[in-house]
Amino acid sequence: MTTHVKPADGESPVVREFPEGLPIGDHWAEAPAGGDVRFPYDGTFVARAPVGDTGLARQAVDAAVAVRERVGRLPSHTRRAALLATHEAIASRRADFERLLVLETGKPLVDCRVEVDRTLLTLLTAAEEVARLHGETVPLDLLPSGEGLLGFWTRKPIGVVVGIAGFNYPLLLAAHKVAPSLAAGCPVIVKPAPQTPLATLWLVHLLREALGAADAPRAAVQLVTGGPEVGAALTCDRRIGAVSFTGSAAVGHRIARDAAPTKVLLELGSNAALVVAADADLDAAADAVVRGGYYASGQACISVQRVIVVDAVREEFMARLTERVAQVAVGDPRDPRTRVSALIDKRSTERVRAWLDEAVAAGASLVAGGGVTDGVIEPTVLLDVDRALPVWNEEVFAPVVAVRSVPDLDTALDLVNDARYGLHASVYTSALETAFTALDRLEVGGVVVNEVPGFRSDVMPYGGVKDSGAGREGPRFAVEELTVTRMAVIRPTTRKP
Repeated sequence: MTTHVKPADGESPVVREFPEGLPIGDHWAEAPAGGDVRFPYDGTFVARAPVGDTGLARQAVDAAVAVRERVGRLPSHTRRAALLATHEAIASRRADFERLLVLETGKPLVDCRVEVDRTLLTLLTAAEEVARLHGETVPLDLLPSGEGLLGFWTRKPIGVVVGIAGFNYPLLLAAHKVAPSLAAGCPVIVKPAPQTPLATLWLVHLLREALGAADAPRAAVQLVTGGPEVGAALTCDRRIGAVSFTGSAAVGHRIARDAAPTKVLLELGSNAALVVAADADLDAAADAVVRGGYYASGQACISVQRVIVVDAVREEFMARLTERVAQVAVGDPRDPRTRVSALIDKRSTERVRAWLDEAVAAGASLVAGGGVTDGVIEPTVLLDVDRALPVWNEEVFAPVVAVRSVPDLDTALDLVNDARYGLHASVYTSALETAFTALDRLEVGGVVVNEVPGFRSDVMPYGGVKDSGAGREGPRFAVEELTVTRMAVIRPTTRKP
């Protein structure tokens, strides 16, 4: 079935080539309810989306368990072909995917284009990982008792995977769950965020069509929408092999507790820091703060939130930063020039405004922004923020950057580590010694030198430490996370004549 999403003024409709209902089992099940998807920028209606319930969640798990063995034994060429066919299908529809993402997330078009690019790369690299799923032989005769034995290990699918994605990058985050699962031979059930189900539904539909064309079970990839009760029904089912979650630390911790002993991969929040050393290229550092702090309207877990500047360059750096922030384009996310637009909903906007008011009341200086224009929080810079406040030590998830200065580099690195999060951090410096000191000392999952902490390659291991999560994403590493090693020991027998 071909349906249409409400167009923006003066635009043609966005085509959605998927049926009504939810893709459960080998068919599409009727959803018991529906919910409106609205354009975050102005609240206008985009589409009616299906809303599932716990009964459909259990039905999806039943179907995944039923095909688990078959999916685990799919030939490598079949799994690879399905991923490559989906890659081609999305590439041929990329303009529609980009526009649909803008409408359901409210994210600027430039960021939605990047999301589609990264989704395509994820599908492509996951397809390539199918050929790399292998084990190795090992010497067992390191002890005399092992003489004459043959030893090797292989990788086997972990079982049914539940993937839960956040609202900020719905297509990409779903691809991060679905593509490695299929590459590893695991049936997967994805649950998108309630606000942003449309692009993920389309992705799942295309994958299922590719599987069907390859005579593989469509039930290898399913999708259920709904609230926390649906998520709990999926993650707490003891038949699940692994749960992969992207979202807030509070929800991730609850999932890990409730799902135990099921393996849980968590990609949680952060308050990413960027350090400006005394020998940094200040123009490049200021550009990085603007580029890394405000992309996706600040709604990214590795967007720049804390900027830590060595005192010697504080004034010069702040002059460069405020000049650049004033040039950030704010407004309608459909405009290719826009860099900052509305947050996902009004509740998020109200929370951020309260955090900003709290920081200013506690003595922080509002250097730039801070206001709300047509529902959009202006690109904001706070100076000398109290370290005890949420806008510094929690995840703000908005176009807000907080700056503090410190006497030296050692203090700066200590301040980066003085956080419950540890996802990514970056350091701007011209000294190789400083770069390697940061690599050694920073307690984060990724250290980026002379680039934004938000720089992320989907072919690298991505994840954090502390409250930023556990496990790693990126197709190569996620495939390993979603497989288990199986050891084999064989003593060849010899027939006596």
